[in-house]
Amino acid sequence: MGKKIEIVGLGAGDLEQMPFGIYKKLLHASHLYLRTKEHPVVAQLEAEGMSYTSFDHVYEKHDQFEQVYEEISQILLESAQNETIIYAVPGHPLVAERTVQLLLERSQENGVEVEIGGGQSFLDAIFTALKIDPVEGFQLLDGTLLDSAQLQLSQHIFISQVYDRFVASEVKLTLMERLPDEYEVTVVTAAGSNQEKLQTVPLYELDRIIDLNNLTSVYVPPVKDNSLMLREFSKLKDIIAELRGPNGCPWDKEQTHESLKKYLIEETFEVIDAINNDDIDHLIEELGDVLLQVMLHAQIGEDDGYFSIADVIEAVSDKMIRRHPHVFGDKEVNDSEEVLKNWQQIKAEEKGEKSLSILDGITKGQPNLLRAYDLQRKAAKVGFDWKELKPAIAKVKEELAEFENEISHADQQGALKEFGDLLFSFVNVARFLDIHPEEALHETNEKFIRRFQYVEQKVNESGKGFEQFTLDELDRFWEEAKEKGL
Repeated sequence: MGKKIEIVGLGAGDLEQMPFGIYKKLLHASHLYLRTKEHPVVAQLEAEGMSYTSFDHVYEKHDQFEQVYEEISQILLESAQNETIIYAVPGHPLVAERTVQLLLERSQENGVEVEIGGGQSFLDAIFTALKIDPVEGFQLLDGTLLDSAQLQLSQHIFISQVYDRFVASEVKLTLMERLPDEYEVTVVTAAGSNQEKLQTVPLYELDRIIDLNNLTSVYVPPVKDNSLMLREFSKLKDIIAELRGPNGCPWDKEQTHESLKKYLIEETFEVIDAINNDDIDHLIEELGDVLLQVMLHAQIGEDDGYFSIADVIEAVSDKMIRRHPHVFGDKEVNDSEEVLKNWQQIKAEEKGEKSLSILDGITKGQPNLLRAYDLQRKAAKVGFDWKELKPAIAKVKEELAEFENEISHADQQGALKEFGDLLFSFVNVARFLDIHPEEALHETNEKFIRRFQYVEQKVNESGKGFEQFTLDELDRFWEEAKEKGL
């Protein structure tokens, strides 16, 4: 007959726990394959006459588990072309069995019927061994594919497939990204059998346990210590929700999108200041303050019923995937300039219509020095720009003369306008020289602070006040500061 694979589970414990129907199938199967013979019931079934072919030798051929599973599934699909075969796996076939999933995915294209039999899941045995109620919430993760981003630390976590010390080491390092080295975990081996063994160890000792095998799982208990949860995004969200909740902070509850605008601007500049000072600790703190503003705005949106932080995350994730087809798609780029060009093109397509102006999209909310820089850059992209530096410098001189003329006529309004023109023309020169005006002004501000503080120091050392010094005397202190490289 052929073209059929019947998959059954060996269960999690001894022969006594195995369903009678599966027991009979295993003993009378003409062609039985085992993913591994390293299971408590196999020796017992061998003693009763069970014959089989195991795939343990395949594990020795490959460095990656995925390669092992691929080869096993391929052998089974080929074997089933001419006869019905039985494939037995530890536990239940649909719990943490990658080979079974591969067979289900590929059975139709290979013309093979796959039938799933029973078997006790190792989870039942682990819950019993650890005395855990799964209704409290749990995760089952694969130790060979573990990613720290998967971990829900407030839940019970079970990590299967911890076959050996190498996998245990990888699991340990991944867990230590989120948990302290001393956090206690329990290594569960052969749960539900007469070989059952539980070992509770600090996380840093996880890969020092010798008797790890294919029946080993690692249990990570839920984190109860609030201080450990402070690194979790979910904890931050809960804190913000509580601050704006009925029993929260009066100030936080009063805030609106409008009232928070100034704080977002202030915190953004604090971040820039930390970057300019190459102060990593300060940068961490200030990025946290910016994130706080984002979270407050999101919580206000949720409280008002318009949006939540999940909507914000979804929007930016979707945008990043759409606008990076060279990373998440099949588009090819040669350099960052091409990336930016594609970005602008995709952005225009997303809007669904052409902008009314080339200058659309430059926000009025940013400082005007930065806005002038962005306006000029956008205009330059379509050729509205000088081709060389000399005319740009001549424009500065022209605007300076016009500014001086307004001053000589005591025209305050005219002087204001011409001063703006002068600044705008200086920004243009900076752009030609690949100097960012905001960075340049920042450097000058910092230099002024250093030199003025030196002047203050000299004045304080004299025991006199500023008003007792002439401008020339103060200027001499300033020149001293320059000579000292301040």
